Amino acid sequence: MSDSESLLEEKRARLCQHLDASVERLAAARDFAKPAKLSPVLDNARRLLLAGGAAELEQRAPALEQAGVFAGTDWAYPQILLPALTCHALTSPDSTVVVIESLSELRLLAVALGDYKHELISAEQAHHYLTQVLAMNLAMLFSPPSEAERTLQGRLAQVPRALLQHLAERIGYEHIIDKLIAEIWRILRQRPVQVDAVKQMITQIAICRGSANFSVNGDGGGETLMQGTERLVSSLYGPTQLCREDPGVQVYLERLGNVDSSALQSEAYGFARAMHDTGLVSPYHAVFVRFICEHHAHLLVDALGLSGTGRDCLLCYHDLVMALVQHAITADTPQAVFGLTLLLERGILYQPAVAPSLWRQIGLPLSEWSSQRLSTVFGNAVPPRTRLLEGVVLVLGLPLGIGQGNNPTCQSARAISIWSYIDPDFLLQLITCAARDDEIVMHFEGQPISSSPVLTNALQPLPVDLDPVSIVLVPHLDYIYNEMGRLCLGREGDPHRWINPEFHGWRVGRGFRINVDVGTGTIVDIEDFIRHFYAYYHPYFNGNQPLIHPQPAGLAVTDSAARFIGWHAITIQRAALDPKGVMRVYFFNPNNDSGQDWGDGVVVSTANNGEQFGESSLEFEQFASRIYIFHYDTQERGEPAQVSADAVERIKAYISRSWGQDRGLGEAHPAPRVGEA
Repeated sequence: MSDSESLLEEKRARLCQHLDASVERLAAARDFAKPAKLSPVLDNARRLLLAGGAAELEQRAPALEQAGVFAGTDWAYPQILLPALTCHALTSPDSTVVVIESLSELRLLAVALGDYKHELISAEQAHHYLTQVLAMNLAMLFSPPSEAERTLQGRLAQVPRALLQHLAERIGYEHIIDKLIAEIWRILRQRPVQVDAVKQMITQIAICRGSANFSVNGDGGGETLMQGTERLVSSLYGPTQLCREDPGVQVYLERLGNVDSSALQSEAYGFARAMHDTGLVSPYHAVFVRFICEHHAHLLVDALGLSGTGRDCLLCYHDLVMALVQHAITADTPQAVFGLTLLLERGILYQPAVAPSLWRQIGLPLSEWSSQRLSTVFGNAVPPRTRLLEGVVLVLGLPLGIGQGNNPTCQSARAISIWSYIDPDFLLQLITCAARDDEIVMHFEGQPISSSPVLTNALQPLPVDLDPVSIVLVPHLDYIYNEMGRLCLGREGDPHRWINPEFHGWRVGRGFRINVDVGTGTIVDIEDFIRHFYAYYHPYFNGNQPLIHPQPAGLAVTDSAARFIGWHAITIQRAALDPKGVMRVYFFNPNNDSGQDWGDGVVVSTANNGEQFGESSLEFEQFASRIYIFHYDTQERGEPAQVSADAVERIKAYISRSWGQDRGLGEAHPAPRVGEA
C-alpha cells in the first residue's frame, strides 16, 4: 500500500468515527430535534463519499435509515422512487439532495445484495431499480463532469460519480449493460404506450458506447456488448441506409428529395421492419412518412408495414389517414406512426362512429386547462392539440399498453384500456368532453355525476407521468370514480359490486363474487369462490364458452417473497391454452411493467406463453390464487361441482402461503377501499 493510499484509508477511518457519532446523536434525538442533528450526518457522509468511502456508507445503511436520515421525505418510501429522477437529484447544486440520494442508493444496494432485509422493498426490486439507475446515468458513469456540472456543483460533482462507480462494481460491470438491454427488450415486448424512459436508456447507451472507457470485464467482452446494443440504437438513430450515420432530420429530408423510387421503397421497408421489430419509432421515420404522403402516397402501406387488414382500412379511409399524418405525426411525436399503424390493423375505423369521432378530434379546440396540463407535462415542442392527437392514436392502437404511472390510478387506467379495446367511440367522446369542455358527466344508477369540481380542487395533486390522453382524462375519471364510492357509503359489502358496472359500462357482468370479508379482511367462502371462478372462466367448466367482453377484476398483489402488498385492479382478457397446452388466464395489468414475481413460484409472464402485445398471463391455478373479486354474467351457467377437490386444495395452499397467511384465523387486515382496486 502506498503512502497516499494509507493516508486516504486513515482519513476514511477518522471520518467513519465522526459519522458514527453523529448518527448516534441523530438516533437518540427526539423527533422535534432531529432536523438539527441531521446536518452533521449529511456533512460527514459527503466528506466520506469524496474520500471514496461508499463501501463504508453501504455497511452503515441500516443504521442510517433507522436513525431517521430519510424521515419525512420521499426517500423514506423506496418502493415509490423513480429511477428517472435520480438524474436530477445527483446533478443538483444542493449538496443535501445529492448526499441523501446517494445514501438512498447505497441503502438499496445493501438490500439488493441481501445484506439488509427491508420491509418495503425486496432484494429483486432493489436490484432492478439500481440497474435502471445505472442505465439512466451511464453518461455520468463513463465521463468526467461537464463544464456545467463543475460550475454548478464544484467538487460535489465527484460524489455521484464515486457513487455510480461503487454501484457498478458491486453489482458487476459484466451484468449492467447486458441486463439493461435484456430489460429494454422485455419492456418493449409489452408494447407500452409510454416509451420515453426506454428511449432515454437507449440514448445514454448510444452516447456512451463510443467512450474509450466503455468496456466490461465479463465473458462476452466489449465486442459482444457493442453487437448487442446495435439493434436498439439503430432503431432510433439509423434504421435505414439514408440515415445510417444519424445525419439529422433536415439533412435526411434533403436526401429524400434527391433519390429515386427504388431507394424510397427500400427506406419504407427498412423503417417498417425496425418499427415492428422494436415497437419504437425513429424521428426519421416520422419525417419519411410525412414526405411520402406529400409526394409518394402509395408507399405509405409499406412504410407502415401494414397487413391486408390495415391496407384495406387505409384505402377506405384515405383522407382521414392523411389528416392524421398531417396533424399527429412530427419529428417530435414519432410514436404516433406506430399508433396509427396498429389503429389501422385493428380495423376499428370500420365501426360507424369512430371515423367521424376522429375527424372531430383532429379539429378539436382545447380548453385552457387542458392545454396548460399538456404543455406543463410535455413542453411546447409541438402544440397541445398535436400532443393529444398523438396520444389518441397511440391509445387506440395500443389499448393494452396504457400505464398508470407512479399513481394510484389503476381504476382509471383500466377503464381507458377497456374502452379503447371494445368501445373506442365512447372513449373519444370522453376525451372530447374532458379536453374541450373541462367536464365529464357519467351516471351512477341514474344519478348524474359531473367531474367539473376537479378543476378547482387544489388539494388533490394531479398525475404527471402519464400519456397525453391519461393526462387529460384521469383527473376527471378519478373524481367520478371516488364520487361513485361516496354514493355507496352505508351499503353492505364491497362497493366495487356497484361501481364497476356503472363506471366501466354495460358489458361488465352484474354477477359479483368476493372472497374477503369487507369488515375484517379475513378470507371467507374460499372453496365456493374458487369453484365459481372456474365455472365462469375456465373453458373446461363453462361449456367451452370464450370470454366475450373483458371483465374487471381485483388481485391481491404480493412481492417476490409472497408477502401481501395491496389490492390492484386488472382486466381479465381471456382464458385459453398456451402453446404448451397449459390453461392460462391472460389479463391486462395497468402497471407500467406487467412482468412481476409475486413469490411462491408465481411469476407473471408477458411473452413466450401465447400472450398478445400488452397481455400478462399466469397458469389458471396461480391466477386463481391471487384474484379476490370478479364479475360474471348471471345468465351463464357453469359447472362448479365438477372442479376437482385437488385443484381447490392446491389453490388454497397457494393462498395460505402468500396473501392469505393468517387471514382465516380472524386476524384483521384492512379490506380494500374504493380507489385501491
